Amino acid sequence: MASAETPDTASATDADNPVVQVRNNKSWEYGPFVNFGIGVGDRSDFQFLRAGFQLSKIITRPLHTWPLPGQFELGGNIMPLWMAFTPAPHYATTVCAGPNEQTFSCSLLAEGGMYHGVSITPVIFRWNFLTRSRRIQPWFQAAGGLIYTTHKFPPNFFPTQIINGQTVTIDSGTSVWNFSPQGGFGIHYFTRAGRSWDLGVNAVHISSASLGDRNPGVNASVEAQLGYTFWK
Repeated sequence: MASAETPDTASATDADNPVVQVRNNKSWEYGPFVNFGIGVGDRSDFQFLRAGFQLSKIITRPLHTWPLPGQFELGGNIMPLWMAFTPAPHYATTVCAGPNEQTFSCSLLAEGGMYHGVSITPVIFRWNFLTRSRRIQPWFQAAGGLIYTTHKFPPNFFPTQIINGQTVTIDSGTSVWNFSPQGGFGIHYFTRAGRSWDLGVNAVHISSASLGDRNPGVNASVEAQLGYTFWK
């Protein structure tokens, strides 16, 4: 049976191989990044811009008992810049209920515009694939985060509306707190020992877990990430 962990080994070529150095040293990585993304499905008119700083650590030696040999890495990030761009306030058709619980089609004023906030992703589980490349280290990951916005997100209908000439109050509030489970893949491209450019693609789900009156959420957004990493 193959061993779960392969001991660190060195060769004459390892000294000038940035990928092998990081692998054998089980290095720390840290650095800034920026994300840009778009919503999909019924949120295809949403756009996202985020920027922050990531810190993580390779925690195992190379593992060979998995179908795709590699190393586990554990990390997290913080994003002091979190922005969402949504359609400006507009009227949207929805279903309303009358005094006798009869439903009818009505037009309500929906919220929208630019939203600001911050986000933290305290847990990132990453799998770094074993590779013979001197420059490229591929990976995939799963993560979970928390988002705080200065206004309730995502936008929903304004709570006070005029329907058939009458002012009514509707339960339309979402939440300033949202959760962001996500997963993706990418590569580190090493320019020299201890330095790499990072390219990634993540699928992100946003949900308040019903912390507000309503939880329309963002079922999915696709985000491209560009970062620069220092390895220690």
